[in-house]
Amino acid sequence: MKKTILLIALAILGCKPNEKTVEPTGLVTSKAMVVSAREEASKIGSEIMQKGGNAFDAMVATELALAVAYPQAGNIGGGGFMVFRKANGKTGAIDYREKAPLAASKDMFLDKNGNVIEGKSTETALAIGIPGTIAGLFEVNKKYGSMPMSEILKPVIALAEKGVVVTEFQAQSLADYRNTFVKINGPNSLLSKQYKAGDTIKYPALAETLKRIAKNGRDEFYKGETAQQLVAFLSKKGGNTTLEDLNKYEAKWRTPITFQYKDLKITSMSPPSSGGICLNQIMKMIEPYNISEMGQNSTKAIQLITEAERRAYSDRNYFLGDPDFVKLPMAALVNPEYLKSRMSDFTFDKASKSSVIGHGKIQGYESKQTTHYSIVDAAGNAVSVTTTLNDNYGSKIYCDELGFFLNNEMDDFSVKPGVPNLYGLTGNEANSIAPQKRMLSSMSPTIVEKNGKLFMVVGTPGGSTIITSVLQTILNVYEFKMSMQDAVNAPRFHHQWLPDEITFEPNSFSPELLENLKKKGYKVNETNKEIIGEVDAVLVLPNGKLEGGADKRGDNKTVGF
Repeated sequence: MKKTILLIALAILGCKPNEKTVEPTGLVTSKAMVVSAREEASKIGSEIMQKGGNAFDAMVATELALAVAYPQAGNIGGGGFMVFRKANGKTGAIDYREKAPLAASKDMFLDKNGNVIEGKSTETALAIGIPGTIAGLFEVNKKYGSMPMSEILKPVIALAEKGVVVTEFQAQSLADYRNTFVKINGPNSLLSKQYKAGDTIKYPALAETLKRIAKNGRDEFYKGETAQQLVAFLSKKGGNTTLEDLNKYEAKWRTPITFQYKDLKITSMSPPSSGGICLNQIMKMIEPYNISEMGQNSTKAIQLITEAERRAYSDRNYFLGDPDFVKLPMAALVNPEYLKSRMSDFTFDKASKSSVIGHGKIQGYESKQTTHYSIVDAAGNAVSVTTTLNDNYGSKIYCDELGFFLNNEMDDFSVKPGVPNLYGLTGNEANSIAPQKRMLSSMSPTIVEKNGKLFMVVGTPGGSTIITSVLQTILNVYEFKMSMQDAVNAPRFHHQWLPDEITFEPNSFSPELLENLKKKGYKVNETNKEIIGEVDAVLVLPNGKLEGGADKRGDNKTVGF
């Protein structure tokens, strides 16, 4: 009997390291939560749920409030992706990514010698993809919403009319881009003016646009007065967007990427986002190793993650594109044998070389310019949404008549195979430009389940660093036993195959660690990006309460009840 008791006691002790209670360090609420880039948006989303709306109603409210309060990335002139998990466990995804106009062509950004014309795919009206945000939100509302759009839009319109107080972060951002705004939109454009922290910016034109959308519905943006004004404005700017382009736009329901990592079930975005596939590949490549024993941000853990990222990004850049245009080798890319073979030449002794490690052999074959928000409602429905204009303030083209910036998403295509885009990502034929095609993205809105229950809702902006920021946040909570807020605040690093370097968040890693990696042949870059993502996440605690992780790197804020 004593022997049995001793064995039980040892078994319990043996479980303890994994069952360590982690004290939350972020805001904890008992029922519902919104974590987004601005307090105003989180508040409006939370209030919608307090009035009886569900997570899908809060999604619409939060997204449109970000279009007002966070114009550098929140938008109605861009697009995005949403992954959801209903309280009953059903998952799904919607793709409201921008599309290339009908007049787009494969070589539209090249000169007569076949060279890329600098700035044409980023800072002209030809850089603008057909916006999908309004179509996506109305589609979500129609299928899963519980409140009428006109009701959801009321607090957003009120916010645009009342105005938004400029924060320190926003004042700096507007100052950084002011000269560009003046050059592109003229000195009298709303955001060409000088603003300082504490000023209030009112958005009357955007309020009027939203009122028309509230009254006339989705078609106002794609067929109505707003559509006509937008086409006329872009035509004057030298764009190629037509009413037919807007008429033809449809958001698309997609099957998300779902996979297991130990006892977690991960649900993330499918193509034309590379997020889910890359996360799947990276997590499966590191799964055989005991990463929790290596320690968070240790030399070994950084090596392991870097080498898995190197291989996944190489595959991303070669194989992935819009699944409606290109046959993608999805099953082959996540085949366990294939992933095992991809890591077969990995060693902790020295760095691999990206010049040697290309894409795999298959038989027969987004920084601060984006924004993410995570929502959980009182019933347990969860929504993870990443939405973007591509670059900061997109194309920088601001339509004063309608009150919003337009994206420069055409740069996310492979403008020319092998030539890097804004984020240093190279692409191939799979992601070449074609009319009506959606451009490849790194956006990775993600939902994590543990033992069949909702565990985490996570995502981030950050261009090419999105996938790696989401990955590290999940590992920080699950493998390294951090609270949600600490996991989000933790220093991050990134590797994307090319350029062949590890980008580290500046002044966040010890000189000894960086020196150890250099000795193993890794090129270290601490200067390239000030910020690697701005993660906004929700963790379901063991007692069923919610902990928010609002990234300290910006104005991100958790609001709930």
